[in-house]
Amino acid sequence: MSGDSLVAGSLVVADYVVFALMLVVSAAVGFYYAWDSRGQESSREFLTGGRRLTALPVSLSLTASFMSSITVLSNPADVYCFGAIFVLFSIAYILSMMVVSEVFLPVSYRLSITSAYEYLEMRFNRGTRLIATIIFIVQAILYTGIVIYGPALALSQVIDLNLWGGIISTGAVCTLYCTLGGLKAVVWTDVFQIGIMLSGYLSLIIKAVILQGGVSTVISDAQQGGRLNFWDFDINPLRRHTFWTITIGGTFAWIVVNGTSQTQIQRYVACKSITHARVALFINLFGLCIFLVSSVFAGLCLYSVFKNCDPLTAGLVSTPDQLIPYLVMGTLTSHPGLPGLFLAAVYSGALSTVSSSINALATVTLEDLIKPYTNMSEKHLYWMSKGLSFFYGVVCICFAGLASVMGGMMQAGASISGILQGPVLGVFLLGILFPFANSKGGLLGLVSGLVASLCVGLGSIIYPSPPSMTRPLLLSTEGCNFTESFNWTSTAPPTEPSFSITTLNSDGGHPVEGNWHAPSYLYFSLIGTVAAVSVGLIVSLLTGGLSERVDSRLTLLKEDTISYHLFKLFLNKVMRRKGGLYPTKISEKTLGNTNPAFCDTEM
Repeated sequence: MSGDSLVAGSLVVADYVVFALMLVVSAAVGFYYAWDSRGQESSREFLTGGRRLTALPVSLSLTASFMSSITVLSNPADVYCFGAIFVLFSIAYILSMMVVSEVFLPVSYRLSITSAYEYLEMRFNRGTRLIATIIFIVQAILYTGIVIYGPALALSQVIDLNLWGGIISTGAVCTLYCTLGGLKAVVWTDVFQIGIMLSGYLSLIIKAVILQGGVSTVISDAQQGGRLNFWDFDINPLRRHTFWTITIGGTFAWIVVNGTSQTQIQRYVACKSITHARVALFINLFGLCIFLVSSVFAGLCLYSVFKNCDPLTAGLVSTPDQLIPYLVMGTLTSHPGLPGLFLAAVYSGALSTVSSSINALATVTLEDLIKPYTNMSEKHLYWMSKGLSFFYGVVCICFAGLASVMGGMMQAGASISGILQGPVLGVFLLGILFPFANSKGGLLGLVSGLVASLCVGLGSIIYPSPPSMTRPLLLSTEGCNFTESFNWTSTAPPTEPSFSITTLNSDGGHPVEGNWHAPSYLYFSLIGTVAAVSVGLIVSLLTGGLSERVDSRLTLLKEDTISYHLFKLFLNKVMRRKGGLYPTKISEKTLGNTNPAFCDTEM
């Protein structure tokens, strides 16, 4: 089946019921925890769940926090346009989780910090903490704006819903249950929403596979279309996606997400023990890989369906992020309820991420910007945390309007996180791994890393990478029948494809090949991290860092790591073997075997 033969459908009552049910359940969780926590007016209980959460719900919440509408809409579109090399992010997931488990998690959990950036004041000074807090607030608001915009875009394409109506409704539901129920509500709605996300994804994939005649057909079409481009070992750092940019740059990008982001650290320390936190981290890894494989295969299904009639080139959709909603309305409307389930999946992806961001923003604002400078009672802090949740919900809704000018959602989100959070990762590494790093080195390292990553990020906007670096794959319109197209799509005439997903600035043209252009967006985190660590180490050495003493609780201890205990266990087994078996053989060889006649034998 080809894309030109799809017949447009519309939503029916069953779709609206499924969609509404998801919203009602999400809101109900907030009301339940507001009722359950009555009389416990504690800001710590509201923001950390009382540190009594177990591994499974926390792990699902960790997965849901960053498996957003960007994952549901933009990742398949990226595979459609650039190929399945995207699946190599699984390597980055694994490497980053190992680093976070061994380096960041032990220190954060031992200190029982509510705000991730409390550590920076303990280790360096208050100025470093405040800068990192402001960086996180800016990054989280911008990223959340993109995530809110995603489902609103999908809804505006498939039903006659005003774009701002979708944006406001997304933010309003999130704000409701965040303000009422706190972290517990966020975590348990994430558990519900991740099930909805996976169900919606699978419904689309299964239907597309059936229409195309099986998995083998989808894979064969992808092979013929050059989409199975897994092994590209080009070392050029300017290339958008290669094996090296994804495994190296992607690893640092995900260490930023899982090691220094307030949204994730807040969940680690909410666990009842560090063992639960570690188990949650690795269950989260499994969940991330499932969603990655699902999104990549959804992208291959997109190509299989539209290989002869590309909606982008034909002008049937205006951006790659609209491809998945376009496919949904052409394939699932014959099954009442399934389009609603997929819309609920997109909406759930947004709700889970936005709610996590709102809760994290309220936490860092209260802990880093209010509590150190005021002397409020616990009751006032509790109501302040609720007020901050409401405030940031409104702010994120307003910033969602900016997402419409940021191009493709997936790369925009990754670029914002990399530019702003890479230097923060660098200063955390300084504090945890280098005992001689001092406050001057930490502060100047953070500022230097931020300047370096901002320069590179702005350069990528002014001089976006040319097609020779992004390598968009060929798309065809040979099979298009322009007289029979979806009646709800854009009426723009067929145009050349616009790969707005490849840059943050989708309006500007590509620079000529001879001009300077930025490295892959995946290296933004690495550049900021390396600059922060390098400057921080040099400044610390020049300002007497070697003579300073640091509280051992603030640095990584070998006893904190799983690898140390595994090595110690292995070494003990080897030593026992050497002490028990080999000396016996040596003594038998030098002294001879024991004569049984001279042995004490019990008769």
